[in-house]
Amino acid sequence: MSSLKLALVQLAVGAQKAANLARARSKVLEAAKAGANIVVLPECFNSPYGTQYFGQYAEEIDSAKPSPSIQALSDMARDSKVYLVGGSIPELEKSTGDLFNTCTVWSPEGEMVAKHRKLHLFDIDFPGKIVFKESEVLKPGNTLTDFSTPWGKFGVAICYDMRFPEVAMIAARRGCVGMIYPGAFNQTTGPLHWELLLRARAVDNQIFTAACSPALDKEATYHAWGHSTIMDPYARVVGTTADAEDIVYGTLDLDLVDEVRKSVPVYSQRRFDIYADVSKTT
Repeated sequence: MSSLKLALVQLAVGAQKAANLARARSKVLEAAKAGANIVVLPECFNSPYGTQYFGQYAEEIDSAKPSPSIQALSDMARDSKVYLVGGSIPELEKSTGDLFNTCTVWSPEGEMVAKHRKLHLFDIDFPGKIVFKESEVLKPGNTLTDFSTPWGKFGVAICYDMRFPEVAMIAARRGCVGMIYPGAFNQTTGPLHWELLLRARAVDNQIFTAACSPALDKEATYHAWGHSTIMDPYARVVGTTADAEDIVYGTLDLDLVDEVRKSVPVYSQRRFDIYADVSKTT
């Protein structure tokens, strides 16, 4: 299969978890009805985004004893018959009490096929604009993540992970055809770097990239940038939107990965006699 339809659900997220889960389900089913093969939800799709909310909304992730959000994600994937990248939720590790920002990925049969804990915590300080310290509450993950589909492998990472090129570089060199990032840039970092980073990760690695944000809620304590976007391996925009709730669709022509790598053959031109191949160091 040389092409697939990707959908990014730019969800309007509120304070009521049950309402968020119901809204997410409605949008995933809508995307599937429109022909999507892979559907992506945004970072913190079940809760408001903020350090003051993570503990309150956190759930254990155990597919054998599913919590409300985990059961909802399994049901969404199975009922819509899509691969579902379940945005992220605050995860509680009960044995330690630690909290993580965690993405789960689901097969069309409703089985969990991958779990990614955010590697790089969002600790930033723009004087007079925004200060945010995820590390005050969250612990970082320690593993890289990808999942297999009939169309190829996709890497998964979360938001701030996008700023670290090694994550996408390793995924690409290990055979991934795309990187998917549930994310929630804000009104300061979004206009500066959201599209730039997606283009950079795409052109650096000659893969598809996609980032899925929550919709902007001006009444919330954190103002998401929105602008969920899909890039092709030439770093061209396949699909995007503004900041309101929306579903972004894009057809991924996977033949483009081979095409761009033949046209600009950086993979065969790399000088690993001079610098390290980071995909061989983990």
